[in-house]
Amino acid sequence: MQQTILIIEDDADIAESLQYNLKREGFRPVIAESGEKGLRLALDEKATPSLVILDLMLPGMSGMELCRRLRRETLTENTPIIMLTAKAAEGDKILGLETGADDYIVKPFSIKEVIARVRAVLRRAEKETAPKYEDGRLGVDFADMRVICDGNGVKLTRKEFALLEHLIKNAGRVASRQQLLDNVWGYSYFGDTRTLDVHIRRLRQKLDECGSCIETVVGVGYRFIGCK
Repeated sequence: MQQTILIIEDDADIAESLQYNLKREGFRPVIAESGEKGLRLALDEKATPSLVILDLMLPGMSGMELCRRLRRETLTENTPIIMLTAKAAEGDKILGLETGADDYIVKPFSIKEVIARVRAVLRRAEKETAPKYEDGRLGVDFADMRVICDGNGVKLTRKEFALLEHLIKNAGRVASRQQLLDNVWGYSYFGDTRTLDVHIRRLRQKLDECGSCIETVVGVGYRFIGCK
């Protein structure tokens, strides 16, 4: 079955080039020239895209605003998003990734690179939706909420399990404190981020020898690196 790629780009030449090349690679590309149209197509329950390629400089609704909206919608909260933009500053990239993008490509770009990034993000998304995680030491069954470290069962609270699940499903990527609070406690949470740090500390303690799988990224948040 063809995977639908939604291209939200107001530059006709870029959009058509992406459409042509993605189609050649076996995808089903669909173009939206504005953020509003892109939102409608992304939320179409009959044809939900497998991945969104999103330009940041759009007429009307900006790419950042659209990305935030897609992450708030149940239908698209886990849909992979690749941002496409002329903004190359490190701060812009960090903002894009923290807003919810899975990858960030700066214009001008190579079509071959875009295709490679699309395939890589889709592969990663498929792994993230897997019902279980296993790396030889740490085992997690997401459906049954079971955790095993070195053959021993680990009892976690719902919040601790939700934190571990989010980190595992975003393995290798830094999850900011705000992202974790939004995803585990909900968008209405306005409390102290120390609550998160306390839960992470308890989670590591309960995981015992597997606690090192969660890496602290100073000043930003946490990252799941697996058990070595």
